[in-house]
Amino acid sequence: MQRVSPVDAAWLAIESRDTPMHVGGLFEFTLPPDAPEDYLGKLFAQMREVRTIPPPWNLKLVELPVLGSRLPAMRQVHDVDLDYHVRHSALPHPGGQRELGVLVSRLHSNELDMQRPLWEVHLIEGLEGNRFAMYSKIHHSLVDGVSAMRLIIRTLSGDPAERGTPSFWTVGAGERPSREGSRDGAGPLAQPLGLLREGAAAAGGLSRAALDLAVAAVDGRSLQAPYRSPSSALGGKLGGQRRFATQQYEFARVKRIAATFDCTLNDVVLYLSGTALRRYLLEHARLPERPLTAGIPVNLRDDSDQSMGTAIGIMIAELGTNVANPLERLRAIARSTREAKEHLSRIPPEARTSYTLLMNGPYVAALMLGLGGRAPVPFNVAISNVPGPTEPLYMNGSRLDSLFPLSLLTHGNALNITCVSYAGTLNFGFTGARDTMPHLQRLAIYMGEALQEIEGVMPAPRRAKEPSKSAAEPARRAKASAKAARRNGAEPARRAQAPSKSAAKPARRAKAPVKAPSNSAAKPARRSSGRGSSAEG
Repeated sequence: MQRVSPVDAAWLAIESRDTPMHVGGLFEFTLPPDAPEDYLGKLFAQMREVRTIPPPWNLKLVELPVLGSRLPAMRQVHDVDLDYHVRHSALPHPGGQRELGVLVSRLHSNELDMQRPLWEVHLIEGLEGNRFAMYSKIHHSLVDGVSAMRLIIRTLSGDPAERGTPSFWTVGAGERPSREGSRDGAGPLAQPLGLLREGAAAAGGLSRAALDLAVAAVDGRSLQAPYRSPSSALGGKLGGQRRFATQQYEFARVKRIAATFDCTLNDVVLYLSGTALRRYLLEHARLPERPLTAGIPVNLRDDSDQSMGTAIGIMIAELGTNVANPLERLRAIARSTREAKEHLSRIPPEARTSYTLLMNGPYVAALMLGLGGRAPVPFNVAISNVPGPTEPLYMNGSRLDSLFPLSLLTHGNALNITCVSYAGTLNFGFTGARDTMPHLQRLAIYMGEALQEIEGVMPAPRRAKEPSKSAAEPARRAKASAKAARRNGAEPARRAQAPSKSAAKPARRAKAPVKAPSNSAAKPARRSSGRGSSAEG
């Protein structure tokens, strides 16, 4: 039997038909140039051939007569039914992004079978452009964003010629490294005393953190306290159906914005999300007077940690949705995230998981008591940025073109925005409650226009200065002597002695201010702002 951590037990405790607690990923691949007609059929057969399934893919909840499967413990099973867990689907014609989004929205809405190992994978063929897709989902009690990404990197290959790459469910959980300063072998009292010291430090850190949040709740600082989020259209009780939409941008564009305005990549992600939400609420609902707040997961794993389960902290920042000016909105977000990071840094590392539990504890308790949608929420929307591989990856020679994350929703939080960096791109996945977030694709489109908006106010590159009067004097004299020579019937001076009209044009254009592009000129840029898929079904 394997004990479940308190954080992972919380995900299991609030699982329900309307709020399934699984996360997912949509992988889009391009077939190799030499792929035979039966390539996908053979790939699917290969996926189902494996019979040795390691943890966490073979873990099943422990069931008791009275408690059922709610006990926070799991056990390994040796007869995982791959015919059930690995499935094959096909898109209707024309097999575009819309058809893919509709299918994935429906698949992500379905609750996992809690009587089986908590995962599913769907191979999806029929995608236009010689492509196919794979959708996977797994319960959040087994993985978080970082552990799932590290697993993907371990299974896919960087070599397009490699065949026989392993499936996700054939690669088990790695090891969690022991903490520095481990006292094994240091005497019978060393470990208890060490734990006592760590507990005292954690208690002190949590007390200071609670005091900081209490002061922030009344003094108007940029630090956002939980449970003070404004009421908005993102709140309320949810149904079980989901919508899904995507956007993909060049990673360099987002990094360039962060460098220009001296902020972080996460600040730009929050800016894009807040700006898109501001417009969405203005057009489809009501924009609160106070800024919406975002709950931002923070990775607590070491770089060498290959284990599964959840190891995240949480910080809260504002989204500047009440600020009309784009630059002021970005500055407000940057101030808020800076305060949140400083607040989290003052909490001892060993206390950050407890801090996350204490912050979300009242909310989780309300969900378990059936008060979801009526009780206060810690924040309005969850926004996450997961770093992914920087080089292209392949599965049996098929290139992974994009990787879009799907996440979970809870009562009071009808929207999740998660992005993953991959091979020079930034891939956004928007998961929304179907009945609460109509026209979710518009939110994705508004994010692309928000990216263009902030790029439009970036300082223009420096232009060469016009020549001074003293520097232009030789050219003026040469021009005057040429005129005199023509009056006297002599040959004109060589053209190289004076600048031609065409050479002078850039200098004349530099004097005039740069005009804003017209609506017609902006249309091509809008279409190229990002690649997205519609999930309106």
